[in-house]
Amino acid sequence: MRGSAVHFATMPDTQAHATPAPTLDLLIVGAGFAGLYLLYRARRLGLKARVIEAAAGVGGTWYHNRYPGARVDIQSLEYSFGFDEALQQDWHWSERYAAQAELLRYANHVTDRFGLRDGIQFNTRLAGAQFDEAAQGWQAWSDRGERWSARFLLLAAGPLSTPNQPDFPGLADFKGRVLHTAGWPEQAVDFNGHRVGVIGTGSSGVQSIPVIAEQAAVLTVFQRTATYAVPAHNGPLDPELEAAVKADYPGFRARNRKMMGGFGSMLPPNMFPAHSVSPEQREELFEARWRVGGFGLLGAFNDLILNPQSNELAGDFVRRKIRQTVHDPVTAEALCPTHPIGCKRLCVDTGYYTTFNRPNVHLVDLQKAPIEHFTPQGLVAGGVEHRLDTLVLATGFDAMTGTVLRMDLRGRGGVSIQDKWRAGPLNYLGMAVAGFPNLFNLVGPGSTSAVTNVIVAIEHQVNWITDCIADLRSRGLRTIEATAEAEQAYVAHVNTVAARTIYLNCNSWYLGANIAGKPRIFMPLFGFPAYVDKCDDVVRQGYEGFVLA
Repeated sequence: MRGSAVHFATMPDTQAHATPAPTLDLLIVGAGFAGLYLLYRARRLGLKARVIEAAAGVGGTWYHNRYPGARVDIQSLEYSFGFDEALQQDWHWSERYAAQAELLRYANHVTDRFGLRDGIQFNTRLAGAQFDEAAQGWQAWSDRGERWSARFLLLAAGPLSTPNQPDFPGLADFKGRVLHTAGWPEQAVDFNGHRVGVIGTGSSGVQSIPVIAEQAAVLTVFQRTATYAVPAHNGPLDPELEAAVKADYPGFRARNRKMMGGFGSMLPPNMFPAHSVSPEQREELFEARWRVGGFGLLGAFNDLILNPQSNELAGDFVRRKIRQTVHDPVTAEALCPTHPIGCKRLCVDTGYYTTFNRPNVHLVDLQKAPIEHFTPQGLVAGGVEHRLDTLVLATGFDAMTGTVLRMDLRGRGGVSIQDKWRAGPLNYLGMAVAGFPNLFNLVGPGSTSAVTNVIVAIEHQVNWITDCIADLRSRGLRTIEATAEAEQAYVAHVNTVAARTIYLNCNSWYLGANIAGKPRIFMPLFGFPAYVDKCDDVVRQGYEGFVLA
């Protein structure tokens, strides 16, 4: 598969005669927020469902990403389920932006509140699945040889669930401790007295670097690409704000669903372009958004994502903030990004830039001094050896497709998902794949998940899929399959929308550019309300673009 050796587990046919495979309506892969809500909805509809989860607990990304400083970058009141009024009234978030531990407690609370735990099988990884044309369903098997027979296969592994492990020359020779932000130990990691190196300055790097710097004797940040970070201004949740939101939570959710990213209605966007006001007014509006914090900066004007010239004004504003914050002018300049703001995921930080004013923190710009190789004591970059005790890989994920492409999924005629997606992830509505009947992939390529409040995206897709399955069942229909024509038209639409924005103007994980050999295809769809309208219209047109049988 595109330059990497992939070994699939063989379907254990011999066990089929020893143990009858259970018959399910739904086999759900993943017990993150999508898997939990799928199980909840399935049970409400009287469907027999089972969740298998590779980890030892629920929570998905919040189970694995335990690195120091890990927290959500969308406000807690918005990054939460809205399907149950009592749940959203009863649950209290302690911070404006919830930390990983609190998000994991929330996932476990949802699991136990709705009695979902008995429907989840932990420490179980899906190795593969084959569509059975005679039975019109899926035969699936785990990495431990267990088998299931299910009418529908629902992949809820999430868009950011397979860590990117770069193959740095000589890394195996390094004798120190190596940690990855996406596979952090459950036990606290002590950095006191350590010489620590962090590679990567995306969201996980931006969040962890200030915390690690407080402990480490020396922290060296190896920056591959400078990043834009906006302040979170995090703190205890304002009780007056919480009360105001909870007084009309359904209305608040409805207003958010009308926003381009499915969140942010507390700060309505300014509906005029950046060049329509004077430079002084523009600076004042940027400053107002900076004081509020969070992603709202990109909503200061209505053309920052669409117009490169307007986008450059926002980028200049953040670069001025960096130069004002970082004392050393050489370091400040190295920290200033040059790509359009927003074309890589914007980071929401707490003290990231001020951390570089600490005497124990050093920046290595890998654009000027690339990593040459590792040694037993550290690494060499630009001819200089940096001695390390601990290396932290904040190198992100094989996003959107990485997890799916590590499964042995075979559709009609035994066609593998690796062959199907060899030139990029073909899909329809970001959920269905032609040639793979009764399979739905949630919040993956073609969906709005990567550029939307992912829980809003999850709730919409889960509702659409489970409503669809209930409708098919009531009509005595057994399969639903996207057509190749609809699939091709939809992928073209996703890329047409992206071409109208600044998203194609840099190398990002949205394009798969962080993974060697991965096809450069823009995978997310920008614009949540328009996506919802499209999905609704497909149903109104009798599941246009699908074949039902």
